Amino acid sequence: MTPDDYCHHLAVQQGSDFRYSLLGLPLAQRQILVAVHAFQVETTRIVDDCRDIGVARTKLDWWRNEIDRLFAGNPQHPVTRALQLRLTRFNLPEEYFREMLDGVIMDLDYDAYPSFTELTLYVHRRGSIPALLVAEILGYQDRRATPRFAHEAGALLLLFERIYEVRQHLQQGRFYLPEDEMRQFGVQPGDLMAAQTTDRVRQLFAFQAERIHDYHRRALEALPDADRYAQYSLLIRLELAMALLAEIAEDGYRLLEQRTRLTPLRKLWLAWRVRRRHRRAVAP
Repeated sequence: MTPDDYCHHLAVQQGSDFRYSLLGLPLAQRQILVAVHAFQVETTRIVDDCRDIGVARTKLDWWRNEIDRLFAGNPQHPVTRALQLRLTRFNLPEEYFREMLDGVIMDLDYDAYPSFTELTLYVHRRGSIPALLVAEILGYQDRRATPRFAHEAGALLLLFERIYEVRQHLQQGRFYLPEDEMRQFGVQPGDLMAAQTTDRVRQLFAFQAERIHDYHRRALEALPDADRYAQYSLLIRLELAMALLAEIAEDGYRLLEQRTRLTPLRKLWLAWRVRRRHRRAVAP
């Protein structure tokens, strides 16, 4: 199995939003995007799968050293070998990979956050930094506005994933809903462990959804017209996330009771529509 095959098998899951975001991209861009996503998956599953925190830290320390080897030109892992082939062409900063790894380590250090202020560093490392890497790979002209778009877009995607997977994270003992906001709506941790969406829990989830909408608005406002087609892959992921969020809201935010999903056909149609819309906008 080649490094690219390994990354594809790990990161491009059937029906995932990430898979649909690759629609129509050139091969080189697809391969490096898959490798970056595989880096995230490979390091994240250490925290998810290791019950012994000491073992998890040892494995993540290995990955910290592997980043050194990657940028020195002698990586050992299939994911970093796939990355190494394309580092120079796509100008991927070493510090971005270190920040993503620091974000994973935060899941060992923190199981709850007092307020959204304390959560923002985690959101930056786990959400915004990966999106900034994606923006670099996709390319852009505006060196100020488009990175702002990527920063907001990445935060949105991370926050959406954390609310969508809230039940799984609770079972793992991790709370990403700020504690002060839980108190604001009168929600106790035990309320979230029950497979029942009370009015208070629904209001808490709706509050989180409103924050996600704010990030969406800021992201789209920041992205200049000149870079919209280049960044359509990120725009597809935003479109799919917001469409699913709308379905969740329509269903009363019953995230503790069931998993709402978009059908593969609808995802394909939404992804195709986003790409077509922005390609037509730049057509002569």
